[in-house]
Amino acid sequence: MIGLNHERPGEEWRARLRLPAYQVGEAARYTGVSAQTVAFWHRMGGRAAATLSTRESRAALSYLQLIEVAVVAAFRKAGVSLKRIRDARNYVSKELKSDFPFADYRFKTNGKRLWVDYEEIEGEKGRGKLIGVDRQGQLAWGEILGRLKEFEYENGGIAVRWRVGGQSSPVVIDPRISFGAPAVRGTATWILKGRWDAGERVSDIASDFDLKLPEVRKALEFEGIAPTPEQARKWTH
Repeated sequence: MIGLNHERPGEEWRARLRLPAYQVGEAARYTGVSAQTVAFWHRMGGRAAATLSTRESRAALSYLQLIEVAVVAAFRKAGVSLKRIRDARNYVSKELKSDFPFADYRFKTNGKRLWVDYEEIEGEKGRGKLIGVDRQGQLAWGEILGRLKEFEYENGGIAVRWRVGGQSSPVVIDPRISFGAPAVRGTATWILKGRWDAGERVSDIASDFDLKLPEVRKALEFEGIAPTPEQARKWTH
């Protein structure tokens, strides 16, 4: 496995994985939860331990922290309780020596339990098995459980791509592309929004960036664009 702090030639992007780059409001919008929820997951509240690593108030999130927020949001939408999420993170963090376990390992869920591929820890002899990381490492066969498919991982490594909005979404966050900004086939969504705000038609934007019309529309929708009736022709042409 290539460590988070080990770079190969041409992989300078790894040095940015821990740098603050995303505001809490952005993380909330990308994951579909409130900014207050993101903040709560990073701090201890009452009797409950923090769900994610502690973070200074108002501090921006790194790419690895953003992915962890996205994974927790996906788990919550799948019906997994915060307690099980905390148990899973604590187990992987301590036993597998991982600072950002939800960004480091491929998790699976059946809606009630959390799992990580045993092969990632034990190699070939662990193929086809999973660790139930919210139950102190209890093993289980994993063929019937589904992956969180919106996250793409290196072979045995970190999450290097997140399809924001689901597996079929053209909008991705990838630390290797556009410095980790949300992008569609290499073009940052904020650039496409800027062209729309300047009064250009979707078809012209798509042509200039060699994109399909639906891809541009999805990018603009991601950026919060909702065309007015007066803009309808520019949206469809």
